[in-house]
Amino acid sequence: MHRGLERAAVTGPDVPAVLAGDDWWTFADLHRASNAAAAHLASCGVQPGSRVAVMTSNRPEFIVTVNAVSKLGAASVLLNPAWKALEVENALRLTAPVAAVADGEGAALLSSRLDGTVLNLDDESVRSSPALDRHSDLAAPRVRVDDEDDAVLVFSSGTTDRPKAVRHTHASISLATEHWCLALGLGPTDRFQVATPPSHILGLLNLLAAAEAGATVRLHRRFDLNEELRYIQQERMTLEMAVAPIALAMANHPDLESFDLSSLRYIMWGATPVTASVADTVTARTGVRWLPAYGTSEVPVITSNPVSRPDEWRLDSAGCPVGDVSLRAVDLDSGEVVASGTNGEIQVRSASAMAGYLPDSETSAAFVDGWYRTGDVGWLDEDGWVHLTDRCKEMIKVNGFQVAPAEIESVLHGHPSVIDCAVFGVPDERAGEVPVAAIQLEPAAAVDGAELQQLVADTLATYKQLRAVVLVDAVPRTPSGKVLRRTLRDEWLSGALSASSAGAD
Repeated sequence: MHRGLERAAVTGPDVPAVLAGDDWWTFADLHRASNAAAAHLASCGVQPGSRVAVMTSNRPEFIVTVNAVSKLGAASVLLNPAWKALEVENALRLTAPVAAVADGEGAALLSSRLDGTVLNLDDESVRSSPALDRHSDLAAPRVRVDDEDDAVLVFSSGTTDRPKAVRHTHASISLATEHWCLALGLGPTDRFQVATPPSHILGLLNLLAAAEAGATVRLHRRFDLNEELRYIQQERMTLEMAVAPIALAMANHPDLESFDLSSLRYIMWGATPVTASVADTVTARTGVRWLPAYGTSEVPVITSNPVSRPDEWRLDSAGCPVGDVSLRAVDLDSGEVVASGTNGEIQVRSASAMAGYLPDSETSAAFVDGWYRTGDVGWLDEDGWVHLTDRCKEMIKVNGFQVAPAEIESVLHGHPSVIDCAVFGVPDERAGEVPVAAIQLEPAAAVDGAELQQLVADTLATYKQLRAVVLVDAVPRTPSGKVLRRTLRDEWLSGALSASSAGAD
């Protein structure tokens, strides 16, 4: 996985690789610092096959760390910096890292829960230590790294269970990086911004692809639309990355026309299907078009509109397969392949697919004869373009992040007044989907919906918070006990269900 940075350090050593505030790092800086970090992590006991937890915001040291870990033949475990104690504990139990690199609240969470070394990037002594020295002449330890060794683990809620760790090898993540460079038409003259968390597969992929292509990235610790628009204008960015909330914020920006965005080749829309009305509004106001694309944590790059043929771009499709990716749609009941134009589950085959999940017992259900089951429902037209229409998995996708209903339900079941509950997703213009909980309480329970929402907010990351609580006499289930989430969703959309406050008449 680290070969892209090594090549960039040779072909363009003095090219600005990463811009962060007023600071900037060249490719040679990143390479030298990653060598120094590899030497330091090795002295802390990291060796081939080890895992290192990485829980940071968008900053150059994230790139340094994942490349350093790669050089050691170890694997980076990417933890979302928005996670709280319960989520971190579950991830550590699943992946067993021997060391960690973190900032913000993540540094304290990991320091109190990990026996190994935890480098706190907010500590000035760590930032200025030889472990992250961009001027170091240290060489990384000489370690044999094989294509099929694990390189990085990201987290996914591919089913209704708790989040699982997705294992990507050097071969799979490197091929996915090549696919992303192809999909974006990325080259050494490109400049783009990254505000998505680096723990998300899209954030990681953007940073790996930038090094692979020799492109320049500006990092943002948090999303600030005015700041991003200013940088597009001032630094002549050539492409912009967006998910649904960013696109909506652009469409609603009162002064969007005051920014010169003419340097942009396109804005990439990922993580959720395109909202055409929002995309059209931005294009009408700026003249900049959209490049829809589609991927998952398990297969990072699946389709994209053909970047080299802008006359074919369209908003009603996530595009065509990229690189070696093959697609098919299968009947939701029989699993038989269906004809073009027929709705079914979208399945993917590619050498960029994950090696498997942790726990490994979850892996087999994710594949059918080598085809990854995306859980997305849609159809393929005769030219191979994919059209996504729904989901057959029960996972909720909030701002591109996967939320497992069972994880929220587990928290709610911990309240003594909750007899039963079910979490389901409902459409939201800004986030794509948001979670809602249907809850059956003990009779005469002195609890209100706000208290239950706060319980989830105190326990899980912000994007997993409940938009509403609905009180029900009983949670609808099949005779076998399976929750009828689709029924709850349909009743919510029809108005038959409405937000409630427990204990109120």
